[in-house]
Amino acid sequence: MPTKLITPEQEDKIADLGREAVKTAVKETKPQSTNAQNGIIMQGGEFKNKVTLAVKTIITEMTTLNKYAGNVVKSNYTYPGEFQRKPGRVQIQIFADELGLDPTSAFEYLEKISEMSRILPKDCHSQDGNFAIISPFGFQQLIPGYKDAFDPELYCKSLLFLFDIIKKGRNFCNWREGQIDKNHLQQTARTLDAYDTITTIQGKSPIWIISAQLGFLHKGECTGRARELFFGNEFGLGSVAGASIAITHPERFVRFEELDMDLPGDEFAPDGDGGFSGSPCLAFGSDGLKFAACGVSGAGDSFGSASAFLPQM
Repeated sequence: MPTKLITPEQEDKIADLGREAVKTAVKETKPQSTNAQNGIIMQGGEFKNKVTLAVKTIITEMTTLNKYAGNVVKSNYTYPGEFQRKPGRVQIQIFADELGLDPTSAFEYLEKISEMSRILPKDCHSQDGNFAIISPFGFQQLIPGYKDAFDPELYCKSLLFLFDIIKKGRNFCNWREGQIDKNHLQQTARTLDAYDTITTIQGKSPIWIISAQLGFLHKGECTGRARELFFGNEFGLGSVAGASIAITHPERFVRFEELDMDLPGDEFAPDGDGGFSGSPCLAFGSDGLKFAACGVSGAGDSFGSASAFLPQM
């Protein structure tokens, strides 16, 4: 069957995305006018060549399908027997009692959905389903001073905030101490897009309800492969969502012989230099619950990527 090449409409759409990306980069770097004039505009040819090379690399990477198809191992691991998903109202109340967040909107949304776990794929675990997490708007209340609920810096501070709560109730080790900042940790574009949709559906409630699986669906797959296999309405859980679930369900992480959680909704840059080549995880070890990060190509039989699913609109 002959390969169908990109259409003119697709070319235009990609060009529009590139234009938006350059505008965003200029706004975030905020170069001085003189430097922008002399360093870029006056050397337009060199700038264009550099952008072209970078974009060609990105296009090649993002249009190479099944790059991680071989990075899968057989896994017989599952969730620990102690883990039983709590009713949604119980989960919501934990955050209301512990942090003083208003549960009203979350309760109302829970009433609207009969059992959101129905949208999960059939191969998910029986304990997968509805989970309460603290929303970005909840962290705006808990950590004042941020106008944008999706500020990358607020996201990192939110994770450290949750780590402090976890430490109060159990042994916890952050293997990336000193690296929880926006230079090392960021959410994926796919997860941020999903959060925009959730905001449209659930509003600015400080507590959100998501339909999620905690690794069982993607066990034995490297994080990169799990991302390749995501359903159209599926997105990766990030560190903050994972830590929220670890607070409401501490028994999810209690045994050496359990399936631990990769968190493909985040990207991690080991050197803090913009090379976001890794992803974080939550796992149980000799030092209790631990937060770590590693590359996206390594597959382990005791790990599975956690993800959530948007309602089919």
